Amino acid sequence: MSAQILDVATKYQLYSATVMCPLGIIVLTGPLPIAISLLFSLLAYQNVRRLVRRQIPVARRRLDRQITAMCFIRVIAFVCSGTPYFWSRIYALIHPISRSEPLQFATWQLVQVIFASFASLNFAISFYLFIISSSHFRHQVKYVLVKKCWKRLKYLCYFGNIQITPENIEQNNLNIELEEIH
Repeated sequence: MSAQILDVATKYQLYSATVMCPLGIIVLTGPLPIAISLLFSLLAYQNVRRLVRRQIPVARRRLDRQITAMCFIRVIAFVCSGTPYFWSRIYALIHPISRSEPLQFATWQLVQVIFASFASLNFAISFYLFIISSSHFRHQVKYVLVKKCWKRLKYLCYFGNIQITPENIEQNNLNIELEEIH
């Protein structure tokens, strides 16, 4: 009986390692996040189109359009950086490369690392995309960096009056001569 349980457990472990885990990783790193991002960006676009028809101040509408543009640019960057990694993972599942061919295996590992790094770049690029796409965001960053951080840094580095005052050399020489006499 325990041999049958062990056999079933081994088969399940093999099945989950070869089929379920790679498919789960591909779905979770590929089409699912991209589809969710595209869906919510389309919903944001529809929301901005509805705002044009409503009676909202012009400044608020302009800010809403900038935020929507920032979201679109963010989604485009996400799709562009995540898609190559997704397709490389699918290719790796369809055409596995054995370790017995070291040059091909090393080349494929390099390609996968490059695509994974490109996909990871997605998380670091948001700030720069927002700086490029939104003038309001640029002004806020400038305000925080110049007005807040720079003043604190200047205050921490400024120690007050740090001028050196010269000593009266003649008076010191007289004191030394008087001490030598006594």
